[in-house]
Amino acid sequence: MKKTVSLFILCSITLPSLIAQKKPIDHSSYDLWKNISSVDVSKSGNYIFYTVSPQEGDGYIELKDKKNKLLQRFERGTSPKITNREDFLITLIKPPFKDTREAKIKKKKSDDFPKDSLVIFNINSQDQMSLGAIKSYKLAYYPTNFIAYTQDLSISLPTDSTKTKTDSTTSKSTKKSAIAKKENVLVLQQLQTKDTVQFWKTDSYFFSNDEKYLVFSKKTETKDSSNADGLYIYDLAKKMLKKISNGRGVYKSITFNDQSNSLSFLADKSPEKALQKDFRLYLYHIGQDTARVIADKNTKGVPPEWHVSGDGQLSFDESSKRLFFGLAPIPPVKDTTLVDFENAKVDIWHWKDDYLMTQQLVNLKRDLSKSYDAVYNLQTNQLIALTDDTFDRTAYTDAATQEWILATSSTGNRIAYQWQAFQLQQVYVISTQTGERKSIKSAWQGQAFLSPDANYVLLFDETEGNWYSHHIASGTEQCLNKGLNVRFADEENDMPTAASAYGIAAWAEDNLGVYINDRYDVWYFSLDGKKQKSITNQFGRANSIVFRPLLIKDGTPRNRTAKIKENTALLLTSFNEKSKENGIFTVLPSKKQNPTEILQDKFTFKNFKTDEKNNIYIYTKENYNSSPDLYSTSDFKVEQRLTDINPQQQEYNWGTAELVKWTTPNGYPAEGILYKPENFDPNKKYPIIAYFYETLSQGLYSYQAPAPTPSRLNIPYFVSNEYLVFAPDIRYQTGHPGKSAEEYINSGMRHLAKNSWVDSTKMAIQGQSWGGYQVAHLITRTNMYAAAWTGAPVVNMTSAYGGIRWGTGMSRQFQYERTQSRLGATLWEDRDLYIENSPLFFMDKVNTPVAIMHNDNDGAVPWYQGIEMFTALRRLGKPSWLLNYNGDDHNLIQRQNRKDIQIRQSQFFDHFLKGKPAAEWIKSGVPATKKGINWGFDTE
Repeated sequence: MKKTVSLFILCSITLPSLIAQKKPIDHSSYDLWKNISSVDVSKSGNYIFYTVSPQEGDGYIELKDKKNKLLQRFERGTSPKITNREDFLITLIKPPFKDTREAKIKKKKSDDFPKDSLVIFNINSQDQMSLGAIKSYKLAYYPTNFIAYTQDLSISLPTDSTKTKTDSTTSKSTKKSAIAKKENVLVLQQLQTKDTVQFWKTDSYFFSNDEKYLVFSKKTETKDSSNADGLYIYDLAKKMLKKISNGRGVYKSITFNDQSNSLSFLADKSPEKALQKDFRLYLYHIGQDTARVIADKNTKGVPPEWHVSGDGQLSFDESSKRLFFGLAPIPPVKDTTLVDFENAKVDIWHWKDDYLMTQQLVNLKRDLSKSYDAVYNLQTNQLIALTDDTFDRTAYTDAATQEWILATSSTGNRIAYQWQAFQLQQVYVISTQTGERKSIKSAWQGQAFLSPDANYVLLFDETEGNWYSHHIASGTEQCLNKGLNVRFADEENDMPTAASAYGIAAWAEDNLGVYINDRYDVWYFSLDGKKQKSITNQFGRANSIVFRPLLIKDGTPRNRTAKIKENTALLLTSFNEKSKENGIFTVLPSKKQNPTEILQDKFTFKNFKTDEKNNIYIYTKENYNSSPDLYSTSDFKVEQRLTDINPQQQEYNWGTAELVKWTTPNGYPAEGILYKPENFDPNKKYPIIAYFYETLSQGLYSYQAPAPTPSRLNIPYFVSNEYLVFAPDIRYQTGHPGKSAEEYINSGMRHLAKNSWVDSTKMAIQGQSWGGYQVAHLITRTNMYAAAWTGAPVVNMTSAYGGIRWGTGMSRQFQYERTQSRLGATLWEDRDLYIENSPLFFMDKVNTPVAIMHNDNDGAVPWYQGIEMFTALRRLGKPSWLLNYNGDDHNLIQRQNRKDIQIRQSQFFDHFLKGKPAAEWIKSGVPATKKGINWGFDTE
């Protein structure tokens, strides 16, 4: 007994000592952390493969069997694929990171950069074949025996006669010599035998889904060899090559039907320097001599001044009776006789334009390539234009064999999007047999979906929060959720705009019903409006658990195209709003019963994949302490861990995450996450930083890898370095987002400050974008913070209201009236609200040192907002710094900039919260004369 007590005392002394010895995360640690991607499982479930990548450097692919035996590791592998018979794994191999970095340092041309190579691994024999540097590769949709790839290979070309010199005389003689020239070659390789066929000077290429045929185009450089140009089809079984379309030009959108006995393509054979492209639609049936043109600009049914679009997508319906393609207005041709420097360059903004000129310019390339739906009936040879340039979108069933498609138009309602954040829609169904258009809804605010059999249109009315079904044949309409005392629109919506739906869960297998989500549960509604049933028996609402069907189609979780079988057990994911735990439940949709819990735990489960028969599931599992590693299971009761990608975490002082609850001054219940260092000592006092956006507590059990962030707080770094980090949820009151931030953030920090281990004199705040705005507001209302860091903040809602989101070209007005800023009024209706919520007008109240990051290529918040804040504080003599990462975006994109800001953030908070010496950039800045020479990191 004494020995046991002694051992316990020894452990009690040793464990904190061991934790204390763990090193803190530093800025050199980031690249040690890896993540998992490209996770997949073979059709049979016998093989699992995935990619492991560091933040910067060389990753690898691992191939394992279902018992977790490692079969092969591919260094620097990426984008792995496995063949249909599961006998080969094919992967690209990236060049070593150091080689690519060296090429960048030497500023090599792109052609001289290290190239990807291709590896074919025989799973049965363990043989591995490297194909060397390639330009591209393709497999059929159901790859079995072949792979096609392109390479640049050298060929020898003879030169003219050359002079030769002998010992005694100089004479002219003809000698053959050669020069090397690189040409593009398409290689078709048989995987089992490794036999290859080469096709030289190819351009685009494409497999039929069933791997029977390979189609490619040839595009030679010299005019005298242009007879070789054209489109070719190669029969893989017969090893026969056939030219099916002749002529120099552009061949694109090569598409086979499901039976692989017909193909269609677009081709423009006009002269290369022609100002106007003239694409035509071609059809080829296997066995015919050549492909034939079935549609061009002169074909009956093509609107006047329209043509076949070279940017339209081609698709056969499932029965191969119809071919869908695109039409578009013929664009005007620029007058080449005009001299460019003698003509003005001007944008003319008109108040009646559908879209602001900035939006038009941002979307110019997209708009020039827009096409509109048309169908060619292969039985009647009839062409029907289905939509025109007044339509926004169309929707088809998966089979596309039904008569009706869905189409919407916002014509006449587009200008109001500038302030509404939505466009009223005209909803139509259009007949693919006659082109008839039936109006379903006008001035519709909501969503519209086509049922899988195209008999119904499913509608969500955002103004009411109700779901409707519209029967196309009869025109009758039913409110599906009529009489239910349950909301199907976002119950937590705190923006002055209509709440959005929780969405479609799936369709019924018989196409007669639909499964729809409310906040917690899943409901079945028959489309005729006669049946309503919560398949989760409203157990979710009773227990504050959010249930969603776990439906995996083609290896990926889906809902809108997935179907539920009523008499088959259904897996559900779960999220407990109170505990924040996640899990898996099961339910039988046909029964009236509560879901059965299989798993509920303090983890987050993601990236679900399964085999063809759902015998094995793989997924990642994580929480704040556990890196997202890969697991497999057959029943979610017993799991097998497949990876351990970040074992180095054990060497570092990590942390813990816990849910904190308190009541705000106005009596609102509130919650947030408190992160503490692993070596937390309640007898010490810790500085604390609040990081916030809107609501973050749902991420209680999410992992956060230490990484240079786009400007957000690097939580694991600061926690590891013995800071407390607090992430409070914020709920907003329309018209007063700033006061709402005060209500939740300040009260949450004061609640934590009651603990003896919080140093209330060393509290700070950090936020990016909307969080950055709230930082700017808070420091104008309180002096409780010793330091603040704001990223891309809006500080003047009066000027930002009329500003542009340069990334999209959209006006910012809708944000203030309807969405995130939540003011709920125009500037002219309530200018006092705009002033109240604009920190700029209260900068004289700031006594908190504040660092501002705002970049000159910000596509979301005009960077002049950051300038307005800085110049105001500078004028008032307030300690402030402005960081502008040249050419970078709203959130930092370039990794070198992310690394830089992490160093500066840590130096900033270390100085103001821990009393460490100020870095040179904090003390005296970095003048332009030293830009790129002295980074100002020195603290001495």
